[in-house]
Parts: sequence; structure tokens; C-alpha cells
Amino acid sequence: MGFKRFCLLFDLDGTIANTDRFHMQAWQQMLHDYHITVDEIFYRQHISGKKNQHIVEQIFPELSPEAGEQLAKQKESLFRQLATQIKPLAGLLELLQWTKTQGLGRSLVTNAPRDNVDFMLNLLNLTETFSPIILGEEAPAPKPHPDPYLMALEKLGLSPKEAIVFEDSLTGIRSAVAAGIQTIGIASTHEPNTLKNEGATMVVADFTDSQLWAMLDSLTNRA
Repeated sequence: MGFKRFCLLFDLDGTIANTDRFHMQAWQQMLHDYHITVDEIFYRQHISGKKNQHIVEQIFPELSPEAGEQLAKQKESLFRQLATQIKPLAGLLELLQWTKTQGLGRSLVTNAPRDNVDFMLNLLNLTETFSPIILGEEAPAPKPHPDPYLMALEKLGLSPKEAIVFEDSLTGIRSAVAAGIQTIGIASTHEPNTLKNEGATMVVADFTDSQLWAMLDSLTNRA
């Protein structure tokens, strides 16, 4: 396995930066007017990792698609107002520098809308880091379907064995595992055992984990 044909694929929210608290705050403020309380349990069960269209359809099945889309846009606008102080997850910048040194590809695969992707990458100074960037809304079906990750592999010209995925959400792990890609769980939003039960081969708190770097070093020795 040569590193010129190998790529690390990253989710966005909860993986390259821990944004869940800002997303939850935005939903809390949005849904307060509808007398819906968003606590951590509700957030994880009904919101975390899911595409906005599906979130709104589940919570407000009576809304028209147009009204639901407008509600989702308002929520994301509120998120961007709240999340101006986000920081990269610990160890991310060092990992990205390592991938550059080793000649690995870096791709982003997310259910987040384009405006949020642009906002976060600009805020984190990562606008030129990931290629390709795959949006769930551009795939035949978003995560948890495997389509977004299969699209990334197709664009990269790689097989599932020539990639590793980093994911924090259950829907994201299901998507990557269904695509046949080795998946590392990031325990920023869920308990490690929950991520392992979904098929993550390793779970780490962030990108400083020594177990992760030992695995990456083993790839270096095999390349």
C-alpha cells in the first residue's frame, strides 16, 4: 500500500471540531417557540449526525418541504452566529501536517450544508485542506447510507481498503462501515462503546491518542 494511493476521510461536525453544543443551543432556541425541550438525550436521538431535512420531517411532519427548508436555514444561520469561537479538535492540525508530509490525501464527507462547511473551514483556516469535499445533499442518499463515502472513493479512485474514516456520529459510522472503510470513532458526542457497537474498529477521544498514532505508524512501516 503506497501512500500516494491512500486517503484519510473526515467528518466535519464533532470530528474536526466539537460543534455539538452550538448545534444543540441553536436547536434549543429554535424549538423553544414550539414548546419542545431539547436536552442531550433528545439531541442524540433525534438530531445528532442527521441531515436537516430528516430532522425537520421527523419533528414537524406537518410542515411543507418549503417551510421545513426555511426552518432549517434559520437554524443553521443561528448556529453560525453562535459558533464563532470553535477550535480544531486536539491533535487535528498535527495529524493534517503528518498527512501532508506522508503524501496522504485528505477528504471531507459531511451531511452539513455548504454554508456551514465554508463557515467552519474558513474559521479553522482549513479552506485548502480537503479534496474532494462531499456533501450529503449532493449524494443519492446522505449518511447513514454509504453513498457519500462511496462518492469520495470514486472521486479519489481508491478502494475501501485504501482509506480510513474518522467519524463521531452513529449515522456517520454506519455510512462509512456500510461503504466497507475502516472507521475510527471520535468520542466527542457519544460513548466509546456506542461507537464500537456501530462498527468502529478503534475509538479515541481526539487525534492525540497514542493508540491512533501507533496504528498510523504501522501504516508508515507497511507503505
